[in-house]
Amino acid sequence: MRLAITNGRVIDPAQNIDKITNLYLSRGKIAGIGAHPPEGFSPDKELDATDKWIIPGLVDLQARLGEPGSHYAGSIATETQAAVAGGITSICCPPDTTPVNDSQAVTELLQRRARQAATAFVMPIGALTQALQGERLSSIYALKQAGCVALSQANQPIQNALTLKNALEYTASHDIVVMLRCEDRQLKNNGVAHSGMVSTRMGLPEIPPSAETSALARDLILVEETGIRAHFSQLSCARSVEMIAEAKQRGLPITCDVAIHQLHLTEMDVLGFNSLFHVSPPLRSMADKQALLNGLKTGVIDAVVSDHTPIHKDDKLLPFGESLPGISGLETLLPLLLKLVNDYGLDLMTAIRAVTHNPASILSIQTGSLKNNHSADLCILDPHGYWTLNPENMVSEGKNTPFQGWEFIGTVEQTFFQGRPVYRNPNV
Repeated sequence: MRLAITNGRVIDPAQNIDKITNLYLSRGKIAGIGAHPPEGFSPDKELDATDKWIIPGLVDLQARLGEPGSHYAGSIATETQAAVAGGITSICCPPDTTPVNDSQAVTELLQRRARQAATAFVMPIGALTQALQGERLSSIYALKQAGCVALSQANQPIQNALTLKNALEYTASHDIVVMLRCEDRQLKNNGVAHSGMVSTRMGLPEIPPSAETSALARDLILVEETGIRAHFSQLSCARSVEMIAEAKQRGLPITCDVAIHQLHLTEMDVLGFNSLFHVSPPLRSMADKQALLNGLKTGVIDAVVSDHTPIHKDDKLLPFGESLPGISGLETLLPLLLKLVNDYGLDLMTAIRAVTHNPASILSIQTGSLKNNHSADLCILDPHGYWTLNPENMVSEGKNTPFQGWEFIGTVEQTFFQGRPVYRNPNV
C-alpha cells in the first residue's frame, strides 16, 4: 500500500529534520519526505496529520516481554501491543528469561514468537555467560549468528574481574556490543533502597552509590584494556555520569543509558513503603536525578530506556524489600520523556534522539529514523492531547506502575510498523 501522510510536523533527529511537510510510505518502506511526492508515487490513501507530530518509531534498549516463561507477566504478543501503544516499534529483550537466552534455540524462539505477533521488531540480547552465572562464556559466535544484537548479563553483572576481562577480550574479536550493568554485589549486600536518610528512617537495607561507581570504575578500565564496544546500562548516580563523561573525553568507545523513571522519581518516593517504587538500581537522591537529567541534556547520556518489567500483581503486594523490583514502562516511556521537555527544559530534538537515532546507532541497526528506504516504523502524536494514566487501561499485562494518576500532554494516535498500522488510539 502507498500512503501519503500530509501536513504533519516531521521530526527526525537522524536527519536533523523538524518541519511541517509530507511523508510518503510505499511497500513498507519510507518513500520520501517533502512537499511533493517522489517521481511516480501515486498514493492509495492519504492521511491528514495537521497539528500532529510524525516521529520515528521508538527504539527501546531494555524491555522484558514475559517470554519465554518466567515470573514476569505477559507475553511477546501482549507486550509488543503495549509497546506500539506507546509509539515503540523496536525492542531489545534482555537475556534473563526462563530459560536464559544463552543458546541459539532460545534466540530463535524469541524471534519466532515476535514474527507471529508481527507487531514490533524484537531484538534478542544474548547472555554473556552460561545461565548468567558469571562463570563460563556462552556460545557468543552462535548467538551473534542467530541474530542477537548485543550481549549482556542483564541485572546479574559478572563479579569476578578476570572472568569479565576474558569475556570482553573474546567478545571484542566478534565485533558485538556488550551491555554492562555496573553493580558490586558485596557492596549492595542485599540492599533494596538508596543509602541515605530515607532508608535510614525506614529501616530498609541500603545500597550505597559506591555499589555502582566502584564497579563502573573497574569496567571502564577493562573496556580500555580490551577495546570492546561497551554500552553501560541503567546509570543511577551523579558520580557515574561524571565518570562516563571523563571516559568519553579520553576517547573510549562507550555509550550509556538511563531508565526513564530515574529522571522523574527519587528516594523520597519510597517513603510510603509502596513497592511500586521498588526498582533496581534503586531510586537515588534529588542531586543524582538532576545530574542524570543534565547528562541527558549535554549528550553524556546517549539513550533513555523504559526498563519495562511487567510483574504480576501478587509479587508487588509483598512488603517493599520482598517484592520484585521493576516498573511496567513501555506505555509511559514517551509520555514521561515529553514531560521532561515540557516541565524540565529538555530540548525536544535531544529527547527524541535519545529514543530513536541514538539507540539505533548503538546497535548499528537501520531503525529509529525516517530515511528513504528504511522500514516505515513511525508514530503519529497529538502534542496537545491531555490524558491521565489509569493502570487498568494499560495494554501491558503488568499494571505495576508508580505513575498512576499522573497527567500527561502528548497522545500517541497511531503507530505504523513496516508500513502497516499496528495501533490506533481508541479515544481518538
